[in-house]
Amino acid sequence: MILKDNGIILARDVKYVNNIFSRALGLMFNKAISKDFAMVFKLRKQTTVGVHMFFVFFAIDVIFLDDGKKVIGTGTLRPWLGHKQKRGVKYLIEMHQGKVEEYDINNGDILEFDE
Repeated sequence: MILKDNGIILARDVKYVNNIFSRALGLMFNKAISKDFAMVFKLRKQTTVGVHMFFVFFAIDVIFLDDGKKVIGTGTLRPWLGHKQKRGVKYLIEMHQGKVEEYDINNGDILEFDE
């Protein structure tokens, strides 16, 4: 699976997370991720989502999407202490820190990925 924004490839190594155990585990206990990695969480319905960084040893960028895969929020979370909450989320993407700025990802952008 390839994650794209306006035809530009953001990540080629994409892990798709759709069960409760994988969603709860997320990136916990990983020592690092590659610059080409993204983890895509698909929720059953649009809802309020809280992302925490317990047992995550490196900073990440997060991207919140609605059910149309439109960006409704972004953020950078620090290891261990980071937390961000957003309403109306259907998909959540966790990526290497700096990707949001590097690719100028903004609210209103539509991301592409296969499910």
